[in-house]
Amino acid sequence: MKTEHLHQLIWMSRPLMQAAEACVEAGLVGTDLTVRMRAVLEMLDKYGEQTVPEIAARLEIKRQYVQIMCNETRESGFIEQRANPRHKRSPIMALTDRGRTVIKDIISREMTLMEEVGGDLSDEDIATALRVVRAVTDSLKQEAGETE
Repeated sequence: MKTEHLHQLIWMSRPLMQAAEACVEAGLVGTDLTVRMRAVLEMLDKYGEQTVPEIAARLEIKRQYVQIMCNETRESGFIEQRANPRHKRSPIMALTDRGRTVIKDIISREMTLMEEVGGDLSDEDIATALRVVRAVTDSLKQEAGETE
């Protein structure tokens, strides 16, 4: 039974992510943001200004793809590129005032949604689910030969 439940948990991650992405997309209507751009803004809001490789590491996706995401976000005026005194070929990405305002508003609305979605769940239930998902993710990455 444990193996079947674990298998089901892993396969439920796809519909969970699809539903989450649909909610994120719905929350971006009227903001001029895409889901990709929103991800960049969230990383810069949460961790401060960063280089593309730093953002890529946090999102756990390829640097080249994040570069495209950052270019798109910068061209839309939500972030700006600054010189990096530590590395001439890896500029720093930073939120503009417009980017900071829009991501704060989006995150606020998303936290309200999380309160609604998690209404019947206890903090303990959520903490347990998070612990299990992290442990399974780490084990699968290790099995696949991915290291952090």
